[in-house]
Amino acid sequence: MGKKRVQAQSRNTRQVRQVRQVRPKNVPVPAAGGGDQRKQRERYVQSGGMLQGYAPETVVRIGYIAGAAALACLLIGVGLALLLILVLRYGWFVGVIGGLVWVAPIVFGLSFLAPGFRLALKDRKAEPRMVQGQLMGASEASTSIGLGMLMVKTRGGVEQYLVTPERMSKVPGNQVNVILTVTPNLRHVRSVGVMGQRMVGRPEQPIPPVLERLRLMPILTPAALAAAMIIGVDVVALVPIKPDLAHAIAAVVAGAALTGAVFGVSHLIQRRLYDQVQALMPGGVR
Repeated sequence: MGKKRVQAQSRNTRQVRQVRQVRPKNVPVPAAGGGDQRKQRERYVQSGGMLQGYAPETVVRIGYIAGAAALACLLIGVGLALLLILVLRYGWFVGVIGGLVWVAPIVFGLSFLAPGFRLALKDRKAEPRMVQGQLMGASEASTSIGLGMLMVKTRGGVEQYLVTPERMSKVPGNQVNVILTVTPNLRHVRSVGVMGQRMVGRPEQPIPPVLERLRLMPILTPAALAAAMIIGVDVVALVPIKPDLAHAIAAVVAGAALTGAVFGVSHLIQRRLYDQVQALMPGGVR
C-alpha cells in the first residue's frame, strides 16, 4: 500500500509540473502604457492644456492680452516688410519673408492658448459640477505655476485636481471626505469642502527649485523658439546680399539654423530637469 501511495504521489507531482509548464501561445504583449499615455494626453488637451485648473476669468484675461500681443506682432511684421521693400529696396521675397516670420509668435500662442480660451468662455456660463470622494493626498507642488494638487478617490477612480494655494490651506493631512465644485471644462476648483474631523494638520511642503524651473519650460521654450526664428531671419534680411533670391534663402536658412539650435538646447535642459525631478522621488521614476 505504501509503495502504491508513493507512486501515485510521484505521478500527481509530474502532472502538476506538466500543467505548470503549459504557456499560452500567440498571445500579443500589450504596449507598456502606450494607450494610457495617449488617453492622458488627449484628456490634458481637452481640459485646456497648460491652462487647465486656472479660473475661467483669468484665462479669458490672458486671451485678451495675447490677442493684443498678436495684433502688435502683425503690425511689426507689416512695417518691417514695407521697410525692406520700399526703403531698403530689397526684393519682394526678402520683404515677405522678413515680415512673415512675425507670424511665428502668433502660431505658438494660438496652439497653446486657443483651446483653453475656448473652454474658459464655456465655463463662464456653465454651472460647476460637484465632485465628492476621499482625499488621498495633497501637495503644493505641481507642474502648473501657482497651483497645488489634490488627489481624490471617487467612484470612477483616483482623480487629480489643480487647486489654488488659498484653497489648499483648507485641506488637512488625514484622509477625509471632501466635496469639490469644479468647472466642467477647465476643471477649475472653485471651492473645497471638508467632511469629517481634521485630525491631522498638513505641514507646509517646500517646492524644490528644480520644479520651479520645470514649470517655466512650457512658457520659455516657445518664446525662445519664436525669438530665435525672428532674430535669425530678420538680421540676415537687413544685411544687403545679392541677388535677392540668394538673400531670401540665406535668411530662411539662418532662421532655421538658429531655431534648431535653440530647440536642441531647450530639449537638453528639459531632459536634465526631468532627471533632477526623478532623483528627488523615492526610488526614482523609471
